[in-house]
Amino acid sequence: MTFKPSTWFPIATALSGINVAAVWFAARPGETWHATLHAALAVAFALWAQRLRQRMHAGARAEADDALGALEGEVGTLRQELAEAQERLDFAERMLVQSRERPS
Repeated sequence: MTFKPSTWFPIATALSGINVAAVWFAARPGETWHATLHAALAVAFALWAQRLRQRMHAGARAEADDALGALEGEVGTLRQELAEAQERLDFAERMLVQSRERPS
C-alpha cells in the first residue's frame, strides 16, 4: 500500500481540529494536563498536515516539471521540422526562379 499525502492531509487536519475542540472540553472541568495533552496533539497534527501539504505541492511541482520538459522537447522537434520545411521551400522557390530565368 502506498502512502498518499492527498489521503492523509484531510485526516490530519480533522484530527487537529478535533483536538483543539477537546482542549476546551478538557479545560472546563479543570483538567490542565488533559487539556495540555490535547493542545500538544492539536499542534502535532497541524504540523503533520502542513508537511503533507508541502509533499502534495512538491509532487505536483515534479509532475509539472516533467510535463514542461516533455513540452520543451516537442517544441524543439517542431522547430527543427519547421526549419527543414523552410529550407525545402527556399530551395523550391530558387528552382522555380531558375527555371523561369532559363531561355526555353
